[in-house]
Amino acid sequence: MTQVPTRTERAPGGGAADREPVLQVRKLVKHFPLTRGILFKKQIGAVQAVDGVNFDLFPGETLGIVGESGCGKSTVAKLLTNLEQPTSGEILYKGEDITRLSGRALKAVRRNIQMVFQDPYTSLNPRMTVGDIIGEPFDIHPEVAPKGERRRRVQDLLDVVGLNPEYINRYPHQFSGGQRQRIGIARGLALRPEIIVADEPVSALDVSVQAQVVNLMEKLQDEFGMAYMFIAHDLSIVRHISDRVGVMYLGKIVEIGADQAIYEHPTHPYTQALLSAVPVPDPEARAHRERIILTGDVPSPANPPSGCRFRTRCWKAQERCAVEEPLLAVPEVFRGTAGPAEHPSACHFAEEKQVVPRD
Repeated sequence: MTQVPTRTERAPGGGAADREPVLQVRKLVKHFPLTRGILFKKQIGAVQAVDGVNFDLFPGETLGIVGESGCGKSTVAKLLTNLEQPTSGEILYKGEDITRLSGRALKAVRRNIQMVFQDPYTSLNPRMTVGDIIGEPFDIHPEVAPKGERRRRVQDLLDVVGLNPEYINRYPHQFSGGQRQRIGIARGLALRPEIIVADEPVSALDVSVQAQVVNLMEKLQDEFGMAYMFIAHDLSIVRHISDRVGVMYLGKIVEIGADQAIYEHPTHPYTQALLSAVPVPDPEARAHRERIILTGDVPSPANPPSGCRFRTRCWKAQERCAVEEPLLAVPEVFRGTAGPAEHPSACHFAEEKQVVPRD
């Protein structure tokens, strides 16, 4: 079993201090063409769903990705699992660019990078039994489990995710939402992958069931040593499960760092606005918290603003923001401080927000 590093073994802003990343994403771009015409189609533009994303994923860690709807989170997930082909950029799995692979080479890599989908109601084939759904990866990769052992392996997987092994002959409609998501997780675990990309795996579930699924994923990570890329809207869930967090806005990662650094010491205005919107159960703490209300609508990814993409909604925006795109790097003001604010942030005027208590 792979030994999972603790958070103290990881570097504050970028991952593991002395470990090689299992996955490296470099300048990843995905543009969807916009066309006009029926018989003679002409491209008139492109939706810039993902535009220059960079990050590393280390063995045994969980990288959380958060952001508004339409920011490109799910597109990144599909690119990592080769469900979509990138327009440009690299996805390096153990140093090999999987965007250039095909045939048997791609099939071998896919065995180690699996996905848990968002909707447990549509991601399972209603005409297949649970045993067939979970056992299908064994048909694609027969070297993993001989035919005589597949039924036992499927029952073992059902037991691992907390379901009765006797449910093997049931159909998806006979299960609740939380149970269906457990079936999806069992299918993702079948080939013992090194990486699981979880695209909002709990957003369609009730709160109590969300906690069960998240706790299950943490337990399985400790047991099998997998790396997770965990995509979600709920910032509290992402903080609970993640070692590092990346914040996306309009196709780009605008801030990334250790979970404590992002949640307690955010330096990008968009991250600060997101965190200010998180509900606080304590009435006294809520009364003394300053809420950041963003004005304006999210720009279209087909026509993003020049320079900094967040500048049209940012209260710090200046002329420089319109002409110069900020790089995702540690702000100069925090370099060498060795504090939690020393993590990459794509803002010309990155700083920790000064909390002003309300009367």
